[in-house]
Amino acid sequence: MEPFDLVVIGSGPGGYVAALRAAALGLKVACVEKGDLGGTCLNVGCIPSKALLRSSELYHLAMHGLAEHGIEVGSCRYRFTTMQERKEKVVSGFRGGIAALLRKEGVQQFQGSARLTSPQQVVVQGVAGEQILDSKSILLATGSVPTPLPFAPFDEQRILSSTGALALKEVPKKLIVVGAGVIGVEMASIYSRLGSEVVLVEFLERICSTLDLEIGGAFQKILEQGGLRFFLSSKVVAIESKEDGALLRFEREGRLQELAADAVLVAVGRKPYSEGLGLERLGIATTAQGFIQVDPFYRTTQPSIFAIGDLVEGPMLAHRASEEGVCVATYLAGKPAHPVDLMAIPNVIYTEPEVAAVGLTEELARQLKRKVKVGKFPFQFSSRGRASGEDKGIVKLVCDETSGILLGGHILGSHASEMIGELVLAIEKRMKVSELAFLPHAHPTLAEAIKEAALAALGTPLHR
Repeated sequence: MEPFDLVVIGSGPGGYVAALRAAALGLKVACVEKGDLGGTCLNVGCIPSKALLRSSELYHLAMHGLAEHGIEVGSCRYRFTTMQERKEKVVSGFRGGIAALLRKEGVQQFQGSARLTSPQQVVVQGVAGEQILDSKSILLATGSVPTPLPFAPFDEQRILSSTGALALKEVPKKLIVVGAGVIGVEMASIYSRLGSEVVLVEFLERICSTLDLEIGGAFQKILEQGGLRFFLSSKVVAIESKEDGALLRFEREGRLQELAADAVLVAVGRKPYSEGLGLERLGIATTAQGFIQVDPFYRTTQPSIFAIGDLVEGPMLAHRASEEGVCVATYLAGKPAHPVDLMAIPNVIYTEPEVAAVGLTEELARQLKRKVKVGKFPFQFSSRGRASGEDKGIVKLVCDETSGILLGGHILGSHASEMIGELVLAIEKRMKVSELAFLPHAHPTLAEAIKEAALAALGTPLHR
């Protein structure tokens, strides 16, 4: 077999996108995947969770949100098996789409486990036996896996990872979620809407700790109004799997407490997955947490080997991995490449209302000794928000007091995921808040709240 220009290990949003771009730029590319095409994001992460979030949201809307619009639906039931079947149909469709795209661009696909035997050689062990791939460059894009608690390994029956929680056959009557981060609150929202009694136990004193403090506090209140219960500043010390459920013990305010449920979802984070790659054999440097060390163009300590996405320190987000994959592919093709600006990577929580953020929080900006101005606009004053019944939440902008440059944008509200793009562009281009303030927005739209928040930051609010 003739040598490749690039062998990509992993077909998630970082790997397959890198393979597509490299092939489109004229490189001879192979992509190795030991599981299903699409990686964690497509198969057991972003896409299936959003499918279930949408299904559960529609049911909840029918039950609790249509009456105020004068719509009476009578009795309303859901079929969880149909929701799961729809989710799988969505996933399988995208999986086939990725395979077709790779074929279209001439990327050779290999199914099996990959092992690095030299800086320019990969051995693939699969159903076809052992295959040796020689390549000028290798890209590691194997992603991450859920982190279990040391005393409570996942059994995916009573003690669930996010993967197991997405594959449940029936909705639990009671569900405990350990960890009130992004994954925890999204999964809690799904099952709470479908009738589960959901309790979240969080070690820290706040939920979704990377959020702006003010936004996070408002978000928690909305979730509590929707029926979620939180035990914060709580340390889980034991989870016992029983025949009819699970028992969780935790310490809070110096007292040992117990909670019983049908299942416990452990959502305390994810860790980079590099098992079996042979990093140590090649002397590829990693951090104490297992992240691969890379230079600004994602090159490891072996010059011919690159790493992206969840393998590298930074936000574990699919779109970040994709952008890094494009950067590596462009760099290897000899074209001008631009490393990803993590400051301009948006983060979204797909609850209802949604939360989206980019750049610095107010607290972090002040910790960095920046003099800041803040502008805010609640959706309760939004014409579109009031008209459509989507008036919960707020837009908050953080800008530099001296230069006026936008430092951070935070949206708690319906469709925040679709609105954040404007603020990503502003952060990426180092725009001033005054440029947002005088940018025309269609009326009535939820996005007008961004303009209003920018005007507030300038001290010239209109509709307040």
